[in-house]
Amino acid sequence: MTFSIAYHAPDGSQLRAEIGAQETLLDAAHLAGVAVDATCGGRGRCRSCRVKILSGQVSPPTLQDTLQLGHEEVQERFRLACQTHAAGDCSVTAMPPKAESGFQILSGQVDFAQSGRLQLDSGVVKHLIQASTPQGEHHQTSDLEEILMQLPAQIERQVSLDLLRKVPGLLRKDKGRLTVTTFGSEVIDLEPGDTVSQSYGMAFDIGTTSIVGTLMDLNSGEQLASVGGLNPQAQYGGDLMSRIAYAQFDETKLSTLRGKILSAINEFIREACEKAGVSTDRVYKIVVVGNTCMHHVFLGVDVSYVGLAPYAPVVRDLLVYSARELPLKAAPNAKVCLLPIVAGFVGADTMACILATRIYESEQIRALVDIGTNGEVVMGSKDKLYACSAPAGPALEGAQIRHGMRGALGAIERVSIDDDVNCKVIGDAPAIGICGSGLIDACAKMLDAKVIDANGLLRKDGMPGLSPALQERLFKGESGRQFVLVHKEESGKDHDISITQADIRQLQLAKSAIYSGIVMLRNVMGLSNEQIDELMLCGGFGNYINIESSVKIRLLPELPTERITYMGNAAAVGAQMALLSETERLRSFDLAQKIEHVALAAMPEFQDIFVEGMNFTGETFAEQDRRAASS
Repeated sequence: MTFSIAYHAPDGSQLRAEIGAQETLLDAAHLAGVAVDATCGGRGRCRSCRVKILSGQVSPPTLQDTLQLGHEEVQERFRLACQTHAAGDCSVTAMPPKAESGFQILSGQVDFAQSGRLQLDSGVVKHLIQASTPQGEHHQTSDLEEILMQLPAQIERQVSLDLLRKVPGLLRKDKGRLTVTTFGSEVIDLEPGDTVSQSYGMAFDIGTTSIVGTLMDLNSGEQLASVGGLNPQAQYGGDLMSRIAYAQFDETKLSTLRGKILSAINEFIREACEKAGVSTDRVYKIVVVGNTCMHHVFLGVDVSYVGLAPYAPVVRDLLVYSARELPLKAAPNAKVCLLPIVAGFVGADTMACILATRIYESEQIRALVDIGTNGEVVMGSKDKLYACSAPAGPALEGAQIRHGMRGALGAIERVSIDDDVNCKVIGDAPAIGICGSGLIDACAKMLDAKVIDANGLLRKDGMPGLSPALQERLFKGESGRQFVLVHKEESGKDHDISITQADIRQLQLAKSAIYSGIVMLRNVMGLSNEQIDELMLCGGFGNYINIESSVKIRLLPELPTERITYMGNAAAVGAQMALLSETERLRSFDLAQKIEHVALAAMPEFQDIFVEGMNFTGETFAEQDRRAASS
């Protein structure tokens, strides 16, 4: 039995899909091509797929509907699309996505041309040659051989069929004066005339949440244009496991995810080249880094077993493919290079961070921490490096948080509390939500103000010690106990912007994953905090968090703040290094083979460390009461 679902999209269009009784309204949205987000992966743990039933019969509301939407919205026929099945033909409207704009996406900005940080040896070489056409029937030769005779001996005789078809016309144009482009020993392009000065490449960091790309001049190392935006796969799940679950054992859904990322990369290539005024045909090398899931999906490789123990990747090696093979149609002449995967979910993006920070050359013990939806930790020195994956989930990106949002216009990013609450909002606009850095800062300041305790519990009504203004901000609503950061009349919404007890629990789970990863590697190496010379924060999100607040809530271990440094988008920088230097790209493979991967869940003490990491620093309310009574 199938039912017809009419979807009214936020842009006013109406699309239809046929679904079976076992499929949900979220499935119908995806079939119809309506962009309904499912940040939690369709598990009913967020509000992102909220829809309104306009007509027709659907399944009764679930507990998850009520928990996420509240009784009033459920009575008004709002539902979570991921939890709702059709019981007949029906008409549904998709709720407009959160009004998020002006995203803070951190690109890797390093002037390699001036820094002298690496030798420019991209592997792309343009040869200006003068070739003759074959002369006389008695001379056994060919057009292609005449061209190859003008090139270094190590250049392969085999060329692609597309290039072979260009040979006769080019050889007879401009008296055989042409530019031959090679990558390594392979011919990748043929052009008439002298184009030796025009050689470009792009480096991409494909994150779970966002994508960053940089167009570079391969001759000079100059950055010509930066592009970036949200990863369009996010509508199928905010974290890796959600996306793996979506595509698991389903080639069609894997193709859907892959199509989203290829389309985005193609558009970014065109956008960057347009900004810089260069031809996409002269983008000859592209380096892509990303976590294991993003890496495999980009290639169209089955991720089913990556999501099952022992979480092994399908391939770990350095990979090189032609853009046509993938296909990346925007850069048809490019070679696409992917950095190696270390193990499990410690992917090519971590390898890029290692290249960028040069942690492998360090005399002292250092740690790099890439804080994000899929967090990674690397610790060690030139003697030995250890790595682990610390999946924090999407809470630090604002997902599964009642009023959470990404770092965009209108997001609370900083909080201070004295007798009352003061919030810094991105773009100095009225607050419409709170992003990850704001959530971390708010909880740290709420801890200082004794609004919450070391267990993360919000104060109950009537507990002494708070100013009247702070007492007024604490109340119990439909979503349980909550603390108001911005009152309704001061916000950009028709409701208060608050932090709930459930939000604090989500933050505790996310930050404990990162904290536990750092502590576990420290313990494996037999170190104390005093022996860690530097802790480097990598990634876009890591560069927006308040270090003091992060230590206070135990997202980071208790190190002196001067030993914790911001490193920018190290994955993007590492990708650029591999783009400009084959020495760096090949080095990454040797390093990946030597790094020891630590599987956290397999360590007996991990559970205890994770539970410890759930707590904040400081006292519980009970401990505060006992101390007050004894004094």
